[in-house]
Formats: sequence, structure tokens, C-alpha cells
Amino acid sequence: MNGSFHAYWRGFATGSRSEPADKLLLLVLTPLAWLYSSVLRLRALLYRSGIFKKYRLPRPVVSIGNITVGGTGKTPVTAYIARLLLSQGYRVAVLSRGYGGSLEGQTSVVSDGVTIMLSARECGDEPYLLASTVPGLMVVIGTDRYAAGELAMQQLVPDIFLLDDGFQHLRLHRDLNILLLDFSRPFGNGLTLPAGILREPKIAVQRADLVIFTRAPGGAAVTTNTQGIPCCLSSHTLADLLPLSGQTPVPFSHCNNLKVLAFAGIADPDSFFAGLRAKGLNLIRSISFTDHVAYSNEQCNEIADAMLASGADVLITTEKDGVKLKEFAQKFAAHTLLARLELTIDDPEILKKKLNQLFQQK
Repeated sequence: MNGSFHAYWRGFATGSRSEPADKLLLLVLTPLAWLYSSVLRLRALLYRSGIFKKYRLPRPVVSIGNITVGGTGKTPVTAYIARLLLSQGYRVAVLSRGYGGSLEGQTSVVSDGVTIMLSARECGDEPYLLASTVPGLMVVIGTDRYAAGELAMQQLVPDIFLLDDGFQHLRLHRDLNILLLDFSRPFGNGLTLPAGILREPKIAVQRADLVIFTRAPGGAAVTTNTQGIPCCLSSHTLADLLPLSGQTPVPFSHCNNLKVLAFAGIADPDSFFAGLRAKGLNLIRSISFTDHVAYSNEQCNEIADAMLASGADVLITTEKDGVKLKEFAQKFAAHTLLARLELTIDDPEILKKKLNQLFQQK
């Protein structure tokens, strides 16, 4: 899915496009969405009834996931919870699919909490970003998250597991099910794929033990019905800029008088570009790549050529993109800054209480 088609589809699936052609396409795709939704309801029922077997790991499992396609900030939330648990002295292991890495489908240790053993190209951008930015965090990848957890128990002996992007991974029993919803568009147009952004129907919210609304503006209040499930608000803030070479972070004011070219290969690059503009930066050009793009010489040549053609002084991208760039970005590494994202939870006591209960139950 190229960048322009992805932008069109996302606008269509979130309900922000309403041209006659969009309405016709919605009419065509809605029956397919109903069929897809029915299959997912049946799958969930088979797991609830025990016809499909669930597997249990010998340590508490916290699932962090969503029910929509694209980013709701799972990685920052996972990092936040990991740091919270690590600060209390627990040994924490993240179980991730390893999406987009060359080892996807295999079960492998990314980090033992001290040494990172795989590259971003091998394990995927999100597992590598977690391993490299959260000191002491253990990370294991595997499509079969139960097998990944067993490997972690054998080699790492964690006290608790964080199941990254695990809301639909019903095969693995979880002790705490955290659902992330984007505050501004929690359910898109209300339809599942392919007519909407939902991975499964809205009724799936009932499986959650805690709902965290992400990207909430200041002073916001929850208006979406969470069916009595405890919830809290969180926000993402672009904190500062980290040179790709890994030197000391610099404030955004460092770029106040510079011409900026921004690029990103994430689910919602437009929100990233808007965040940079909100920091007062002069974005003279932006480039959107597909989510989880595997950077190669082709993309890097495109970026270098765009920088030259636009006369940009500096390049800014996300930390998630940055972990995949280092081996290819020789042409522009010295001019590249990574925007570091910070998460704030308005009422973290709700989350802390839920986490503490896990260890009281064991």
C-alpha cells in the first residue's frame, strides 16, 4: 500500500471522506465487512467456550493492543508500563510478533536486558526500539507468543510478560487486557475491514480490563462509552530531538531558523508532521512511506535527493524510523534528527492498581 493510497483509504475508513465515489465504495465494501465481522465474532466465541484452546504462561501476562488498523501508540504505552514495572524491581519481558523483520515467524531473543542480540532489520522496528530505549527490558519475538514466552522462561526467567499488540492474540491467556483507543477516532466509521479501520467489531471492547485513550488533548474528558470498563486518558508529546548518530538530545528550538524536511514510515505520518509544525518548525516538505517500511538504498536516495532539491537544512523523522536507517543513511546521517516521543497518563493510579493486583493474586 503506497503512501497516497494509504492516506486515501485511511480517510475513507475513518469516515472523513464523503464524496459520492466514497459512498459508492462504502456500499460495495460493507457486506464484506459484515462477513469479516461475523467470522471474528465466531472466533472469539470459540475461544470463550473453550473449543479453541488457550495457553497459559507461568507468569502474569499483560496484553497491550488495539482494535483498529494503524497506530494508537502501542509502543510508547508498552515502554511506559515496562519502565514502571522495572522501577519496582521486576524482571520484565516483552513478547512481540517481530512484524517486518527478516526473522518474522521465528522465535528469537532480541535482548536479555543487557545486550541487544538482533538488529532492527532482523527483529522489526518496534521490538528493537523497545530494547534500545528501555534499559533492562528483555524482548523476545515470535509469531506464536506462547512459544516466545516459553523461550523467555527458559533463558531469561522474567517476573512478568508484556504482550505487545496482543488484543487479537486470543490463543495466549492474559491476566490483564489493556485496550488502546485513539481519543479523536476510537472506532473510525464503525465498520471492520475492509470498509473501516476496525480489526474486529466494537463489541470486542468488552474483553478489556482497562481502556487507555491515547492522543487526548489537554482538558479532555471521556465521552465514548466503554461499557463500564475502567479507563484513563493519555497524551503523546514530542519531547526533543536526538541526532541519528546518538549524541546528546537537542530542543526543538535548535531548528527554529532552519528549513526542515520531515519523513516517516508509520501508520499516521500526517499526525507526526502536524506535531512538528505545532512545535513551530518550518516544514518545507514531507515524505510519507508505508508503515513499517524496510529502508533500503532506494528510499535513502529519495530522501537525499529531496533534501537537495528542496534546500532543506535538516531532516527529521521518528525514533521508530531511525532504528532502521543507520546502515543506509550515510548520505544524510549528519543532518538527521529523531523526534523523541513521550507518553503521559493523566491518572496513572488506575493502571498502577491493576498491575499491583497481578502480583497480589500470584
